[in-house]
Amino acid sequence: MSRGKVGVIVAPANPSAEPELTRLFGSRADMHVTRFPVRHRPARAEHLESYAERLEGYNEALPAMLRAFDGLPLSAMVMACSEPRYLLGPDEDRDQCAELTAAAGVPFTTATQATREAMEHVGVNDIVLVSPYQPWLTELAERFWKSAGLNVTQVVQVSAKGGYSSYALTPAELIRQVELAELPMDAALLFTGTGMATLPVLGPLSTGTDRLLLTSNLCTAWWALSRTVGQHVTLGQVPHRRPMAAQGRRPA
Repeated sequence: MSRGKVGVIVAPANPSAEPELTRLFGSRADMHVTRFPVRHRPARAEHLESYAERLEGYNEALPAMLRAFDGLPLSAMVMACSEPRYLLGPDEDRDQCAELTAAAGVPFTTATQATREAMEHVGVNDIVLVSPYQPWLTELAERFWKSAGLNVTQVVQVSAKGGYSSYALTPAELIRQVELAELPMDAALLFTGTGMATLPVLGPLSTGTDRLLLTSNLCTAWWALSRTVGQHVTLGQVPHRRPMAAQGRRPA
């Protein structure tokens, strides 16, 4: 079978996007990764540059990152990094994806736009937002999804032992904190953040329920595979209370 090639752009220290996308792509696509540039700073630079400024730097660097793959023939390209896009509005995010698609000559999207399209695909309107970000960024994420037309019924703020960090949060910590939130058994949960390990939590948090569980990496893989195979694949690995795609479509 001819395998597609997906170009993936990630943040420098992201530990989860590549392992999870590799698992989700399976035998249907190869992944080729480039990372946003690391800014070399003096020891105290963390105090001199705000987190928001670093996220803005990722957005600013994105158009130039398309050239990182040079002449590699790709089926699709994705920015597997959600946080910077929450500094934008959903329409700006979508419009820039269209501009970068034209510039790259292949379909391009961001993790947030892929998630938006996946939720439209399965007909989700109400979501519980599960966020590992600092509260100010969680507020921006909630505003982003509300501006995209979704009803955010609840926000579950989760954190690692040492503080807010999508990279440091363990699956066990994530499961425990979501369970403590006592969410409805038929809720649609959106786990935002490609750097958060989410595949291990899908089974434990869905068993015995009718919940729909969507993650940034799951939606990104769905989008990329759909472009690679030329038709929408289904989100068949995610429990749901009703069929999520027409019969005959390929399972994710």
